[in-house]
Amino acid sequence: MVNSFPQVLTIAGSDSDGSAGVQADLHTFFSRKVYGLSVITACVSGNSYGIHASEPLPLAFVKQQFKDVAADFKIRACKTGMLADSALLETVAACYQRYDLGPLVVDPVIMTKHGNMLLEESAFATMRSKLLPLATVVTPNYYEAQKLSQVELTDDAAIVLAATKLQQMGAKNVVIKGYHQDKEQKEVRDFVLLENGKNFWLSEPYYNTLRINGTGDSLSACIAAELAKGTNIENAVRIAKKYVNTAIKHELQIGHKFGPINHWAAQSLE
Repeated sequence: MVNSFPQVLTIAGSDSDGSAGVQADLHTFFSRKVYGLSVITACVSGNSYGIHASEPLPLAFVKQQFKDVAADFKIRACKTGMLADSALLETVAACYQRYDLGPLVVDPVIMTKHGNMLLEESAFATMRSKLLPLATVVTPNYYEAQKLSQVELTDDAAIVLAATKLQQMGAKNVVIKGYHQDKEQKEVRDFVLLENGKNFWLSEPYYNTLRINGTGDSLSACIAAELAKGTNIENAVRIAKKYVNTAIKHELQIGHKFGPINHWAAQSLE
């Protein structure tokens, strides 16, 4: 039957070195046995040393991509990545509401590991008011959760408070990814707050490696892929956490500095 195979849409920037953005999402979709489509919002030029240039795509072209994929495919879930400014955020939010694209996973991309800002300061209010209320799941990292919730994450209680605030902004389910920049740490703990009120911590071993580009993209993409297959929210998050950690554990020596995670290593994970 036409369109019976699960299809997932990524709405994000294209990363020329293949380690993050749309490319990481598509790697993840393939690994999780769903078909990936894309609405590209920007093009980023860089390599393992850093990002050197980026260009947003015209809003009319972004809208046309939405129109075309929605007219032909049965998209069962989608996720966002790099949305550089308020105009783009508003466009994506409007297009998501216009078309039937399934549950939405919002990865609020704000800053790269290189320190490059990928979201204008003026766009935070737009993300809070326009996009978060549409999110089935929001997956900020430690820094992004602080910026969006305006809560300083000094301890576990503060992380719980930040998740609660993000839920109050409209996101149904919240995953705050744990801090992972301390070479002495032994684990990475993510906090999960579900729509039904259940909350828990997910812990996996910490690996001291620079091969972690695209971890946030891949986590959110994996959650979207699982939702498209009919997996419930809690299990989708648990699978995604294990998927990304497995991909980090088995290093790939690609590039000289900040390299990609190993999607092949996690491909058979069930």
